[in-house]
Formats: sequence, C-alpha cells, structure tokens
Amino acid sequence: MNSASRNDSCVSSVEQREVTVGGGVQGSEGIISIHLVPSHLENETMELLRDKHRMTGISCVVCLLTLSHLHTLTEADTEASCVVLKSCILPCSFQSGNEVVVHWFQGTGKTPVHSYYHNQDQLARQDQRFRGRTSLFKDQISRGNASLQLTGVEVQDRGRYNCHTSTISGNKDSFINLKVDAPVAEVDIQKVENRITCSSEGIYPEPELTWSTSPPSSVTFKNTTTVQETEQQLYNISGSLILSDSGTDVAYSCNISTRRNKRRATLRHPPPIIASSTDTTIPCSVSNTSLMVFSLVWRFNHSQIILNQAGANVSHSVSEEWRQQVKGVSESGGLMLQDLSWKQEGMYTCELSNPEETYVTNTFLRIEKVSRTGVTGIIVAVVVGVIVVVLLTGLILYCKSKRVRKTHSAFSWDLFNVYVVCTDDDVCLTQRGTRPEMVL
Repeated sequence: MNSASRNDSCVSSVEQREVTVGGGVQGSEGIISIHLVPSHLENETMELLRDKHRMTGISCVVCLLTLSHLHTLTEADTEASCVVLKSCILPCSFQSGNEVVVHWFQGTGKTPVHSYYHNQDQLARQDQRFRGRTSLFKDQISRGNASLQLTGVEVQDRGRYNCHTSTISGNKDSFINLKVDAPVAEVDIQKVENRITCSSEGIYPEPELTWSTSPPSSVTFKNTTTVQETEQQLYNISGSLILSDSGTDVAYSCNISTRRNKRRATLRHPPPIIASSTDTTIPCSVSNTSLMVFSLVWRFNHSQIILNQAGANVSHSVSEEWRQQVKGVSESGGLMLQDLSWKQEGMYTCELSNPEETYVTNTFLRIEKVSRTGVTGIIVAVVVGVIVVVLLTGLILYCKSKRVRKTHSAFSWDLFNVYVVCTDDDVCLTQRGTRPEMVL
C-alpha cells in the first residue's frame, strides 16, 4: 500500500494536513496525520479518527492542532421565549453536509446541554440538570436543522445558549437568548369581615399587585403586599385591603401583572336576598359579559360546589347534593332554585372566569319563616282549622237538640277556651274568654 492510499484511511471530518513518516518507504510502521480542528471539538474528533483507524487496521499517529476560529460563521443572537413546565424549541440551522457534529452549550461557562456526532446523541458529558429533557429532530439534521427541544422548562434554563455545528464544509456558531416566564394563571380573591385578600402563586418574573374600585373611589384604603420567592425561583404574591366603608355598591378589583400577562379578579358583595317563596333566582350579572367566553362555577358557603358550566353552548353540571334544588341557570348566569328550606340559607358565590379576568359575587340568601315552615306546616294549619269548625258545628247542633227548662245552657271546649251558650229559644252563640254563668 502506498502512502497516498494510507493517507486516505486517516481522513477525518475536519480539515487536515498530513506528513508521511520515512518518506513512504516500504515497511514503515505508519503515518503521522495532522488535523486542524476547533479546540472544543478535540475530544470528539480524536474519537472519530480512532474509530476509523480501528476499522481499517492501519496504524496512524494522530496530531491535533487546535484552532480557535477555523472557517467558523457566527450569527447575531436570536431571541426565544419559553413557559415554565412547558416544552419549547431553541432554533438552530446550518449548511447541511457530511460528518455532522452538533453541540449545545449554556452560558459563558459552556455548560454541556446536548451533543450529537457519529450519527447519534452523545450525552455522557451532559449536565445533570438537563438529563432527560433535551432532544434533536433526528430526521431533520441531514437537512440542516439542529434545533433543540427542551421539555419541563425551569426558571434556571434562562440565559444565552450556543449552538455549534460542524461539517466537512465548515463550522457555524449560533446564539440564542432564552427568556423564561411563568405567567399569572389564577387570582384568588375573597372577603372576610372588612378585609379583602388577593393572591396568586408560581409566577416569574416578580409580579406587581394593584387595587382599583368600580365606581372609582377617592377613599384611601390601607393595603399591604407580600412577595415570596420559592426554591424553584418562582414568586408567590398576596395582598390585603382593609375597608373603612362596607358599602355594598362597590366592586373591588385586584390586578396582578408581569411582563408576559396580567389577570384581574373582581369581588362584589350585593345586599342579601330574602326568599319569600319556595322558588328564587340569585343573580350573577356582569356588565357587557357573555357566557360564551366565560366558565361559570356556583358554590355554597364558599366551599360546596353547586354546579359548573363552561360557556353558553355547554350544558351545566349539577352536583348530586343540589339536583333537587337547582332548577336551572339563566342567560346571565343566575342560579335558579326551587323547593327551598332553611337548609339552603347561606352564602352563594358565583365565579365567572376567562383567561384574563375573574368575577366573584357573594350573595347571602335568607329564607323567610313562612318558607321554613314549608308545605308540611301549611297542611297542619289547614287540618287544625277544619277540626275546629267541625267541633263547633257539632256543639251547636248538640245544644239545639237539648230541650231543657233552663234559661241558658252552656257547653265549653276548654282546649281552645271557646264556649257555646244556648237559650230556650234554641239560639246558640259561641263565646271566647271567661266561662259564662249557668242560669237555672
């Protein structure tokens, strides 16, 4: 085998210069192959060459001369944004070619995120924090796509990433600035006595909390806000508002915002409703609002769920305990109740929500005493009345049938303090109060 054929066996995926040992004299033990590569690809190139030499059975002395910038193209930074706990893609493209090498690094310390060469992932040096969370689009690498898919995004993933690609045609460095957000998902608002509290959890970056009223008020309220950072570098925020005036015509709104989004929760506390019959409707009205874009939840005494409805075109779902009392839901979201008793007296909470806003209305329902008596009480009263009439009629008839020589005859029904007095003229009268004297 001549030196030229030997040299062919030591060709790698990067630019090389070669020197033959012994001038190509027969019987020489091998050749020296000098390869010029970027410094951070030294280990991968060495492994690649050794594999080729083992396959050919030819002994080569490999000398790597590392260069910092060898045919390397650098692009301007690209901006990317990801959401905590979601998946996202960090874009990276390159000129397709043979012997593809892909390296992803994070930060100035070049934390290893993902590597690919020898036509497969090489994750031995991957940082522990990225284990099981990174992947490339294998079917698209040959077409020049080296984008990285990152799952289960964490706040710590934010920062600058370097995508380094290398082929026999040259090298390329792309840089991606990754922003991570944990948007405001839910805002909880409630009122206890003269204090309104508002809170939200799992937010990044640090959020802001503000209050407003409708209609606008010039009164200065005493409010406090607390922000706490969790081990996951997320923020929990809470605020409280102490009311000096407990007027029921004011709606209080809590606004929590970050650079990515904001949510508002509004609380109303209208006057109590007095149910004068067995049927009533508790309103849940919000101006300029349609159930088409809102979800609806009704609760009893702040905790027990009465029903759920996800928009106007979706039928509501009533809990088992309330199926007898719930008659339906009005177009504006009002709760229509029937067959009420004292057990249904309490606080009813209507919650209307969409991705930007939550409206909460707390209405106290008071059941009148007549309603507490119920149907059974009415029936008992009617029966007692009938019995009284029958007994009085019987006493009168009995009195008339008595034909005695007495000026007056008197009979009493002591239970109701009612007396019947009859004369000789067969005239009988009823009398309440003091028992009349018997006249002989």
